[in-house]
Amino acid sequence: MRRTLVLSLAMCASLPAEVRSLTIIHTNDLHARLTPLENRHGGFAYVAAVIRREREHCTDCLVLFAGDLVQGTPVSTIFHGLPVYQIANLFGFDAATLGNHEFDYGWPQARKFIQAANFPTVTANLVNSKGELFTPKPYIILKVNGLRVAVLGAMTDTLPALTTPKLLEDWREIPLIETVRKYAQELRSQSDLVVLLAHITDGEEMAVLKNVPEIPVLVTGHIHRGIEQPLVVDGRIMVRAKAYGEEVGRLDLKVDTEKKAPVDWKWTRITVDSTAIAPAADVAGAVQHWESEVTARVDRPLAVSRRAFSKVETKQLIEQALRDETGADFSWMNLGGVRDLVPQGQLLERNIWNIMPFDNTVVVGTFKGKDLPKVVVGDRQIDPEREYTLAVSDYTAANQETRENLQTTGLKFPHEVGLMRDLLIDWFRKKKVIE
Repeated sequence: MRRTLVLSLAMCASLPAEVRSLTIIHTNDLHARLTPLENRHGGFAYVAAVIRREREHCTDCLVLFAGDLVQGTPVSTIFHGLPVYQIANLFGFDAATLGNHEFDYGWPQARKFIQAANFPTVTANLVNSKGELFTPKPYIILKVNGLRVAVLGAMTDTLPALTTPKLLEDWREIPLIETVRKYAQELRSQSDLVVLLAHITDGEEMAVLKNVPEIPVLVTGHIHRGIEQPLVVDGRIMVRAKAYGEEVGRLDLKVDTEKKAPVDWKWTRITVDSTAIAPAADVAGAVQHWESEVTARVDRPLAVSRRAFSKVETKQLIEQALRDETGADFSWMNLGGVRDLVPQGQLLERNIWNIMPFDNTVVVGTFKGKDLPKVVVGDRQIDPEREYTLAVSDYTAANQETRENLQTTGLKFPHEVGLMRDLLIDWFRKKKVIE
């Protein structure tokens, strides 16, 4: 009897671990780009078409979204994002995490997004002073092809520098690495695979890969450029698709249920080319409905641009507009706040809405030359004791210490001029021709 038991155990130990397939279809940072870009890539109806094509006849697929669904076009700005979520409900997401721009209309609106979504939203490291989670759950366990897949959500530790205090109020992020490690350790016994669905920086991506071995798969967003090849550290895999719906990622895995990790993988970057695929009809109809709601307001001729402007040149145009419209001696626009470019040809008000989708206001302060930030002064000659005026956005004023902004502290901007987008529209209209 005892010998038979030992023999049976030995036979069980020699059996190979079960390996099951799993496909993760993913996208990120759609930023309300409902219609295709200038290069004809993207557009919600075409993103939906690609997702549906990849998911058709797929019995082992999950569709994940890694944050920043809203903010970037007039439909989102005017209606504070909710129509974008209504359209995205047609994508068939199985889970999503929050991006920093989900908070651009204030945290109560971000809560409305979660309620409007017909897919679960998970973020593990966003809490209030009582320690309560912002999302209903930090993770969700999805069952697919006999696998228990734990999808754990996370937000970048840099969130405070990406928004303003009035938008977050009592909500704050807690340390990313410490939090996801804790949950991943808990989830290991409850799941066959832990997937981190995160809206994080590229530095944070590498930190998780190197320091949290309990997480074998990362699907991320926030960095718009995407990656050419998966990042792999000790067999752990990270993927990120290009933003604005230009790409949909497809990660095909073979998962060892004993090791709770992939033993084989293939990642495909699928270009969403609106000239090569038919749009999803229901999504196209929804896009047309909401675009028609804003076209009379934003598709009005504004000025003519003699050439196309780069991102840095568009930033410089904005700074010139700030000086001209406020009479300030100096101005500053953070490069990350420039969300689109000035193209060549006829400009519409829509172009300015796309360049400046945020409801940032322009604020002005007066400072002695010696107190002006070096990044603002550049190579201009100033009198250290003379007073100068500086115009910036309220976002820059609130985050002045960051590398992307003024790299200083203590500057006060008591004078509010008005909405930056309105100021820019007025400036372009007066200029008539941009050269």
